[in-house]
Formats: sequence, C-alpha cells, structure tokens
Amino acid sequence: MAIQTFSYWEQTTFIQNTDVIIIGSGLVGLSAALTLKKKQPKLNVLVLERGFLPTGASTKNAGFACFGTASEQLAYLKKTSEKEVIELVDYKWRGLQKLRENLGDDNIDYQQHGGYELFMDTEHENATENINEIDRLNNLLQAAIGSKEVYRLANDKIATFGFQKISHIIYNPFEGQVYTGKMMRTLIDKTYQLGVMVLNNCEITKIAHDANAVNLYTSVGTFKARKVILATNAFANQLFPELKVVPGRGQVLITKPIEGLKLKGTYHFDGGYYYFRNIDSRVLFGGGRNLDFKTEETFEFGQTAMVQNKLISYLKEVILPNQHFEIDYWWSGIMGFGDEIKPIVKLVEPNVFCAVRCNGMGVAMGSLVGEEVANLLLENY
Repeated sequence: MAIQTFSYWEQTTFIQNTDVIIIGSGLVGLSAALTLKKKQPKLNVLVLERGFLPTGASTKNAGFACFGTASEQLAYLKKTSEKEVIELVDYKWRGLQKLRENLGDDNIDYQQHGGYELFMDTEHENATENINEIDRLNNLLQAAIGSKEVYRLANDKIATFGFQKISHIIYNPFEGQVYTGKMMRTLIDKTYQLGVMVLNNCEITKIAHDANAVNLYTSVGTFKARKVILATNAFANQLFPELKVVPGRGQVLITKPIEGLKLKGTYHFDGGYYYFRNIDSRVLFGGGRNLDFKTEETFEFGQTAMVQNKLISYLKEVILPNQHFEIDYWWSGIMGFGDEIKPIVKLVEPNVFCAVRCNGMGVAMGSLVGEEVANLLLENY
C-alpha cells in the first residue's frame, strides 16, 4: 500500500465529499456517470481507473455495433428459452440506440453498412442449419428490431467482396460499426462537461466499510464515498470472486491501408469467434479465442503465436486472397464472460453496486448497462 501523501488542495478539491465513486472508466462506468449527473446534477461523482486509458476492452474493441449473428442466436436458443433470447436481442438493440443517442452518430463515426456471417465451404451442415432457421429467427426478432427481415441469404456478396473458401453468407442490414477511439473520447468529454472527475493509474486493492462510508484502498491512497459502482467487467472477479466473471482475451490486428479494398461492413465467422471489418481503407481482424480457451482466459494483455498465425492464415486464404497486405498494429483487449447470457447489474454488498459481464458485447450493451446500474443506485440513494 502506497503512503498517502495527498496535499490539502488535493484532498479538498479532488477527493473529499464524494457522493459516488465509479470503479472503471470504460463504456459502462462512464455511461453510469453520465446518467447520474443528468438525473442528479448536484451529485459529486468520481471515477477511478487503474490504467492510463480505460483498461479492459472499451478502447481496444473492434467497434462492432452488432447484436448477434444467426448462428449466435441459434446457439443461445439451444441453452435458454426463446423469451430470453428475444429479451437479450432487445436489450442489445436498445443499448446501441442509447449509445447513439448519448454520443451522436457523427461523434462516433457510426456507419450502418450491415453485418455478414460467413460460412466456410467445409461447413455445409452448419450453413444449412442456419439457413433453414432464418425464417424462425426473423419471426422471433421482428418485435425487437422492428423488421420482418433481420437475416437473409446473400451469397452474391461472396464474389463482390473477393472471398475464397466461403460457400454462404447471411446478411443483417441493421448492424453497423463505430470508431472506438472517437466513441470513448466523446464519452470522456461529455462526462467531464457535466463535472465528473476521472483519475487514472489508480488501482483498487480493497473495499471496506465504516459507519458512514465505503472505503476504497488504492495504489495511491484511500478514497471514501457514500455509494460505489463496480464497472470493471472482466476484472470484477479480482474484487468480488463470487460474481464468477471469467476474463477472455481478444487478440486483434489491423493492416496498413490497402488500395481498392472491397470490404464494407462487419463480418463474423466460426460462430462469432472471428470478426473483421473495414476501417480507414484497412482491415481490422480479431478473434481466435476458441483455439485455446484456457490460455485466453487471462487478465494479461498480449499475443500468442497460435492466434497470430491463424489470423494471418485466414487473411491470406479467405479474406484477402491474392492481395498484398502488411500488418500495422497488434493489440488485445480483455472481455468479461459468464455462464448466463445477461449482464450482472445488482447490489453486491451494502452501498456497492456492480455492472459487469457483457459477454463480449460491450459496445451493444454498455450504455444501457451503465444507465441501468445508475438508476438502481439512485433508487437506493
């Protein structure tokens, strides 16, 4: 524990008299702060972030404004009820609209080019099953999305995009993409404009209670607040193991600009475990967690040769065949997963609330999860 050396000015200006402390400055945490200040402008809200920038996935995600491929919906239907699947799609859809409402399409560079699910020419049985279920899925999701045709077959796009080894494509016109950096920069700016303070490089090591406050012991000293929101998603288990949120690392690459790039939209294959998109005449490509779940179940950022080699192989053989490309960036983000498909928004102990477990769908869920936990706190303030 670091020796606390706050000055009088620091104590009185930045630290004391805090009503709510939010742990985590990602999409969920800052959306919660935004809601709190809009509904109760006089609340003193402080956000503590362990990293230089939001740690986890909020500034590292692929920027997919998506609510799930056909195969992902069918996988959910095999382990839960139709009602729960419909509710989850509705939740993600409303979350995407909330994100756009909060930040504005221009500020996040929102583009609705649609989403595509690809099936390899070795996946005949899987492709046939998904194609045969399109009508059922459209009927189920019509009320949530507001259209009779959420998914449709689009095999004509295989040649248009220049793919190889792909036999079928299912298209969803309602999915889009955002510019992740602009999204988070806009959200940070908006929370600052409302008087929220974000302090970085401040890792929480322990949460304790006294008669009047929740005490947060951190790497730089102790903070006190009347109420606390835990919004660390993948890292929630480090403070509350009973939440059973499992980390999952997503490795991502981005190419250098490619002249005449044909891709436009968001793309998934292999049950959603691989995903790619266009951005600034480049290809962003990530995934491969399913190659070695145990290794990727980690709090550590980084890359592995197994995943890197697989991503490059798919680029060469499937996505950009017969095209020259160079890798410009590699990075990784840490997502939070669990056995249940819904996020956890609840009171975890007196005056401490949590909003975690977005199951890799933080862009879709984050704004609504943050709003929901803020409303829960205000109901119990």
